[in-house]
Amino acid sequence: MILFPAIDIKDNKCVRLSQGKFETVNVYSNDPVEMAKKWESIGAEYLHIVDLDGAKDEGFQNRKSIEKIANSINIPMQTGGGIRSEDRIKSLINLGIKRVIVGTMAVENQDLLKELVIKYNEKIAVSIDAYNGKVATRGWQTVGNVDSIEICNFLENIGIKTLVYTDISKDGMLSGPNFKVYEKLIKQTTINIIASGGVTTIKDIEKLSSMNLYGAIIGKALYDNKLNFKEALDASYKE
Repeated sequence: MILFPAIDIKDNKCVRLSQGKFETVNVYSNDPVEMAKKWESIGAEYLHIVDLDGAKDEGFQNRKSIEKIANSINIPMQTGGGIRSEDRIKSLINLGIKRVIVGTMAVENQDLLKELVIKYNEKIAVSIDAYNGKVATRGWQTVGNVDSIEICNFLENIGIKTLVYTDISKDGMLSGPNFKVYEKLIKQTTINIIASGGVTTIKDIEKLSSMNLYGAIIGKALYDNKLNFKEALDASYKE
């Protein structure tokens, strides 16, 4: 199982939110590039970058930081946050991003998503952010009536190969992931599932790994020193 250290960028700083609430922002570093280099040096094989400003209001004010990270590390990175057009996808791929993650588009513009999957194949991934089983969009600011499991089946049918699934109620709360939903997804789809939200302990990682998930994103637990990344890597490799 791949462990993805998360670097959430707001105002070109490395931050973390709790449950996606922008009023809960904590700044962990003024230099996201140095943070990226740190995780790479410890052994990360892939990074997860989120443009929080883009997720909220579709701007691209963190482009400079994302570009600098891409030019400063030798491991691949996946990036999401406010990506709702093909132009944004192309610009990120041109920066060297290996996988571009869309979220709102999967609910609001499914025809475009189908076209993009045909065009860009595995360079496109989808993030499903769920609250009480319903999909949230626009930087988690809007929760509709779309069932989070049903949409995953749709995404598999149109050719999506990688899915980031976040239980918003768990995100940044250091309370453990929603194992039940990942069990459902593993049974009902063949998509590569990346767990996100609440991954806090070595036991969490061991359990997710034993469920044969493709990956897990770790954020606040790393930044609050609740989890040692080297130990987490060791746990993720265990059979």
